[in-house]
Amino acid sequence: MLFIKTQRDALLTPLQSVSGIVEKRHTLPILSNVLLEKKADILTLVATDIEIQITTSTGGAVGDGDGAVTVGARKLQDILRSLPDSSEVSLNLEDKRLQVRAGKSRFVLQTLPADDFPRMALSDGEQKKISTTQKQFRQLLGQTQFSMASQDVRYYLNGLLLLVDGSELRAVATDGHRLAYASIPLEGGEPTSPRLELILPRKTVLELNRLLADNDDPLLIEITANQVRFQFGQVNLVSKLIDGKFPDYERVIPATLKNVVVLNRAALLQSMVRAAILTNEKFRGVRLVLTAGSMKIMAANAEQEEAQEEIEVDYNGDSIDVGFNVGYLLDVLNNTSVETVEWGFNDANSSALLTIPGNDRFKYVVMPMRI
Repeated sequence: MLFIKTQRDALLTPLQSVSGIVEKRHTLPILSNVLLEKKADILTLVATDIEIQITTSTGGAVGDGDGAVTVGARKLQDILRSLPDSSEVSLNLEDKRLQVRAGKSRFVLQTLPADDFPRMALSDGEQKKISTTQKQFRQLLGQTQFSMASQDVRYYLNGLLLLVDGSELRAVATDGHRLAYASIPLEGGEPTSPRLELILPRKTVLELNRLLADNDDPLLIEITANQVRFQFGQVNLVSKLIDGKFPDYERVIPATLKNVVVLNRAALLQSMVRAAILTNEKFRGVRLVLTAGSMKIMAANAEQEEAQEEIEVDYNGDSIDVGFNVGYLLDVLNNTSVETVEWGFNDANSSALLTIPGNDRFKYVVMPMRI
């Protein structure tokens, strides 16, 4: 018999950490479950979807007997969420059913054997270990993940490229229409060590962005030939890697730009948001007209409605009339927190480059569209 008594939040917090990857409908019913494993007063929780596995643990799980069981992750999470914050919760396993009690509330849940739970182990072979902080890596993901494809037939685009290059860690994402690049320095990295490339699946990237804290606590990354493990706080996340060749991002980033304008990010974002209201819902196109001292942002839709915004700019380059998908521009402006951005153009038929003045660690390339 397995018996656990603990505080509601002591169980709910780690359960929320692991249950994000649990699918509602799965061909294997046990993949909808979370594994609860008690040893002494330590309770370990594990969830997996075969591609990703998240493990975390919590202390203070008093009670008789050690053991393990799997139970529906979403149902248990919903029950715990609905209980008062300061509730004391007890879990009692009897006759393959888990009783959850709190105060005068009682729930009985079906279970499946822990021995049937498919655990992922980090594959054998040569490992590369790198360390950074949770905050730095979360910022790296935040500056690039919005450019990942979601359901592209080119499966390698439905993920994010991580590139370890000596003492630098780079992240690149592209959906074929825009590309985001960001990098951070690696402490203790060897400038002469060989480059290492890996493609993280989209779901892994989104889970990491959800779970990582915005602090300077350490993050350890262990990389093997086909897997990667992230260890931070009480969380241990193992993920398979996408097997494919990522496009050569360096060829996509324009090497030279004839015309450059520096803009206030907040003012540009607000103008884009307003113009986007009247864009065509299908194409989401905005037209930019850049002339000496002025940038106009224009939009129109099938109902012949129009929007026009004008921003005063310090610009004396060529006159440019170009169209862009406003969604791509809003993504980058919403995911950078700087005061000013630098926007570089060659002509209306070439990709544009958005960067941060004085910072070569972030680049965003966006292709023009016909309007």
